[in-house]
Amino acid sequence: MREYIEKVRNLIEALPYINNLRGKIIVVKYGGSAMTDEIVKQTIMQDIVLMQYVGIHPVIVHGGGPDINKMLKLIGKEPEFVDGIRVTDKETMEIVEMVLAGKINKDIVNSIQINGAKAVGICGKDAKTLVAKKLTPDGVDVGMTGEITEVNIELVNGIIQNGFIPVIAPISSDGLGNTYNVNADYAAVAIAGA
Repeated sequence: MREYIEKVRNLIEALPYINNLRGKIIVVKYGGSAMTDEIVKQTIMQDIVLMQYVGIHPVIVHGGGPDINKMLKLIGKEPEFVDGIRVTDKETMEIVEMVLAGKINKDIVNSIQINGAKAVGICGKDAKTLVAKKLTPDGVDVGMTGEITEVNIELVNGIIQNGFIPVIAPISSDGLGNTYNVNADYAAVAIAGA
């Protein structure tokens, strides 16, 4: 019984914040160690669903570095970084896209739906949501790693307006059809700014 009383108290304390955020779009960057602990993952998915239930519109932008590294090692390729930026050659880009826009994106969508909300998984390439250019930090070639140059939120807004939670993998492209791996933190900031 005490557990339920505590939950009710927490909800009552949250009411002013819920009231202030109701109807607003909130971008949530999901990644790092929060993706590796099953209890934390479950709690985050429940919180995201609760946000939608109370009228807040969450948009999830996710990373997946540990899963990418795991898959690269499975094919015998060591992950490579320059000043914390993943070096993304053609083979690595294929793995990154497969893991982020495929496995992880769909796992997150499924988790949200298991918890009672509807979700749609996309990547930045869909409807040119995230347009990028090649990133060259301090003139260093890091391959197919990109930085966001433009955000088009039409698809994201359409997903929200239809009652779904958008789940976005930070895979982007430029106007020439080149695919880029974009850091999820930077993608989330760009989407929030748009």
